[in-house]
Amino acid sequence: MSRKEFDASRMRRLKRVAARHGLTILTSEKIKVLGQPGGHALREDASFKIVFGDVPKPFSASLDEIEEYIEKLDAGEE
Repeated sequence: MSRKEFDASRMRRLKRVAARHGLTILTSEKIKVLGQPGGHALREDASFKIVFGDVPKPFSASLDEIEEYIEKLDAGEE
């Protein structure tokens, strides 16, 4: 397994790409404390508005969903 496949490496890479689009990846720490994997959301830096990961509940997006959303941004689809 290469380093780029680890969640921490993926998260760092995704944060860099998101920053180029004016977005910040937020992670729910409360869920991690409860022993469940933390959910994620994307926030627009200019307005502090959540643009992805808040439906049906806050921090509902997985890391895979965040990665897919950001890849669509890079491809110009969003």
